[in-house]
Amino acid sequence: MARAVQQWKGPRPYVFTKCGMRWDKNGRVSKVHSPESIRQECADSLRRLRVDVIDLYQIHWPPEDNGPALEESWQTMAALQKEGKVRWIGVSNYDASQLQRCEKIAPVTSLQPPYSLIRRQIENEILPHCERRGIGVIVYSPMASGLLTGAMTRERIAKLPEDDWRKNSPELREPRLSKNLELVERLKKSPRVTRPFQARSPSPGPCAFPPSPAQSSEHAMRNRPKKLCAPAKSS
Repeated sequence: MARAVQQWKGPRPYVFTKCGMRWDKNGRVSKVHSPESIRQECADSLRRLRVDVIDLYQIHWPPEDNGPALEESWQTMAALQKEGKVRWIGVSNYDASQLQRCEKIAPVTSLQPPYSLIRRQIENEILPHCERRGIGVIVYSPMASGLLTGAMTRERIAKLPEDDWRKNSPELREPRLSKNLELVERLKKSPRVTRPFQARSPSPGPCAFPPSPAQSSEHAMRNRPKKLCAPAKSS
């Protein structure tokens, strides 16, 4: 990533990264929200990416116990912003009440939640809250980790490697699997989604969706939201 940023000849790309998850020497992952860990992760990212500032720095997950570490970690994020090490600060996988707790300390620039045709829970409370508060939403897994692409079949699912987390996903197991595959077949027959995203106008409100492969870079730049936002992870 550092080489890509350094060698890029066009306008400087936004640099987004996250904190709050650490790997031990055995590859085990844990959520860590201490100020010391967040600061160390930020310093490590700046060094590895070879940049002076991170454009958007997000906390990957809220604390598992939903305790005071939520406020402590957000205070650290706000401090990093004031120190000029990051330009904007955001969170991922937070609910509306957790966003409100953060907002009492410092504004939340962005939220990154899962969002797709089979995961629409954020429409009830989270998206309306972000709309009211002007929080940018950068959705991830809009294609449900491949399930909605039309290329995922029962046979392919059965052959997924044992270490592929999707193998045990509730969405790829019964009783949801049959319902989800039926939805995909219905989408294939719909003229509105035969060429997904191609004719869609920019996302309304603060929510960002993945751009179409058919859209040129010029088109994407011309229609990008004025508020900081970014394409979703197309997984």
